[in-house]
Amino acid sequence: MASLKDMRVRIASTKATQKITKAMQMVAASKLRRAQSAAEAARPYAEKMDAVIASIAGASTGGGGPQLLVGNGKDQTHLLLVCTGERGLSGAFNSSIVRLARERAQALLAQGKTVKIFCVGRKGYEQLRRQFDKHIIEHIELRSVRQLGFVNAEDIARKVIARFEAGEFDVATLFYSRFKSVISQIPTAQQIIPLEVTAPAETKGPTPVYDYEPAEDEILDGLLPRNLAVQIFRALLENNASFYGAQMSAMDNATRNAGDMIRKQTLVYNRTRQAQITKELIEIISGAEAV
Repeated sequence: MASLKDMRVRIASTKATQKITKAMQMVAASKLRRAQSAAEAARPYAEKMDAVIASIAGASTGGGGPQLLVGNGKDQTHLLLVCTGERGLSGAFNSSIVRLARERAQALLAQGKTVKIFCVGRKGYEQLRRQFDKHIIEHIELRSVRQLGFVNAEDIARKVIARFEAGEFDVATLFYSRFKSVISQIPTAQQIIPLEVTAPAETKGPTPVYDYEPAEDEILDGLLPRNLAVQIFRALLENNASFYGAQMSAMDNATRNAGDMIRKQTLVYNRTRQAQITKELIEIISGAEAV
């Protein structure tokens, strides 16, 4: 059995840990509101960008279209763009994204496809390289970035487009965690090359006819690369909000668990101390009676 001194040290250590987890919870809560607002503000822009591209693509009279929209006609090599966090202590936030990407990679490999992985974020890279080290072709860390900006997404989008134009892959899928609430983040897989375009909703009455200047395909040539950067930027913002939400929830659970542990350790300490005092009193009384 541990001595009273060991128990006191253990209780003090648990209390120090509780203070740290409580502080991390408060920091995550303070950063969550701004991250959540940024993620929610990016959603309508990304959705409207998809709607504009769908409208222009539907009006195009050409037989084909830009390769970013229609693909290169192949489905053999897949690029998995996996976006995760740079830090841990956030519950299942990182592992849930990695699990979704791992399942997709394993399914593609089972079908005889070629899989390449582009990691954005240190935690995803550390987990995926254990099993898919030979499949990882690039890794970007954003740990030094204090505030995510569109320029970060543009840099990633340029690298993805350059690899696509070089013929290194045929299909690209983006993996990230969509923020829903503090206790709920949804791992999401979104195909970005070729772009999955949702047909515009039918409207009542006559459908307006637009004349585009320049031509539709020329507009798409300039719009599609920017849309790719927009979708990646949205994923980064969703991940940022999801990370702070998951960390806030995880640190709250850790703080509660530390409190329960402190109460149990204190109870054991008091019982052990009382037993030792009782034993010493019995020894004193027994010695006095013997005399």
